[in-house]
Amino acid sequence: MDFYDLDLNDNTLDALDAMNFTTCTPVQEKCIPEILAGKDVLGVAQTGTGKTAAYLLPILSMLDDGCYDFGNGKNGTFPDDAINCVIMSPTRELAQQIDQAMQGFSYYMPEVSSVAVYGGNDGNRYDQEFKSMKMGADVVIATPGRLRSHIKMGNVDLSRVSFFVLDEADRMLDMGFSDDILSIAKLLPADCQTILFSATMPNKIEELARTLMKSPSIAKLAVSKPAEKIHQMAYVCHENQKLRILHSLFKNNELIRVIVFSSSKLKVKEINRELQMMKINSDEMHSDLTQAERDDVMYRFKSGQVDVLVATDIVARGIDIDDIATVINYDVPRDAEDYVHRIGRTARADRDGKAITLVRGWEIKDFMMIERFLEKTVEKIPLPDGMNGPEYKALNKNGGRAVFHRRGRNRNQSARRSGKYGKNGGKRKAENRRTQSAHKKQNQEKAAKQQESKGAE
Repeated sequence: MDFYDLDLNDNTLDALDAMNFTTCTPVQEKCIPEILAGKDVLGVAQTGTGKTAAYLLPILSMLDDGCYDFGNGKNGTFPDDAINCVIMSPTRELAQQIDQAMQGFSYYMPEVSSVAVYGGNDGNRYDQEFKSMKMGADVVIATPGRLRSHIKMGNVDLSRVSFFVLDEADRMLDMGFSDDILSIAKLLPADCQTILFSATMPNKIEELARTLMKSPSIAKLAVSKPAEKIHQMAYVCHENQKLRILHSLFKNNELIRVIVFSSSKLKVKEINRELQMMKINSDEMHSDLTQAERDDVMYRFKSGQVDVLVATDIVARGIDIDDIATVINYDVPRDAEDYVHRIGRTARADRDGKAITLVRGWEIKDFMMIERFLEKTVEKIPLPDGMNGPEYKALNKNGGRAVFHRRGRNRNQSARRSGKYGKNGGKRKAENRRTQSAHKKQNQEKAAKQQESKGAE
């Protein structure tokens, strides 16, 4: 379907023409008409499917017209002195990217104003955000924590908001923003149109949708498989072998335009230190950095001044860099969708790419689940000389699941699992307890009889 087949206004279509956008993606084709019809929309689609345009284009078209008529008796105008749309983003980087898309799509709409609201910047920026919201910016693009800060200070009035958008909602819940989102939603008018986008559809997203939305129209796109041009590989190793494997990968300085992902910011710092000790031109990206530092790191990586970016999942979603040659997963992502998001940073714009995952022992079962989703076996690379890793197979017959014992169990748990009490250890322990209980009872009865004898004397 072409954008001209949709009921978008002329200024919106002119902006799309200028950007050479003509054909809708599936998520845009499904969501734009529903949003224009005034319905709450729940969209399940991964990064890179065009979901930002799926909600920005219809909202901007209506705001630019200055009024709405949904054909069901619901019509009205958008006030000039109020915030009309709130878009929530889990990270500053995604908020910035949405803001950039907003500038492009609203190029021919001088009357439609917007402001990006996110933490990690100086007091001057905070004052600018405050002034823009007080004057009634049409669209506020915000991270939950920063918007809550303005609300607590009395800087923002959400009583006349017409559109409430949650982008990457699953990511926001994972980051602990559930209470912030619900407290913000309570300040919105009852007839506010809610639009929620998520890469996955776990139970917590369904629950959030039931809480915030009114009979939403659901547009669910299956998570697509990674691009065929991504050469996927894995090392099956022990945790203490991972840094040595990284050394072997980077030893000839042949890898450039690389992202190394880790789920822990402490690991990110450690990996970056190791790479810099190897004279690798690397830098790190994680939530401990200030906004200015994060902007600087991302600018230098995008411009080619940094060859290797070591990052948490903060850059796995919503960041558009076309020339990444290699993605290295230092640890296995928590699920198949996150794996697809991570390795999807490479092989973009019809380029080739490589994805290498380091799979430690107790992550084998997780990686098997990813392979099951991919419907393919990822190539296993032999470890460098002198290394021996765990076997890539399940350890028991319980549905093919691998079971690994981690440190921290108490002795009784470990003893029971290790069979310390023999083949019928649990049964023997129960018999021992019954025997001990019988002896104790006999001793108590004997003591009671002795006491009675003394009393009789």
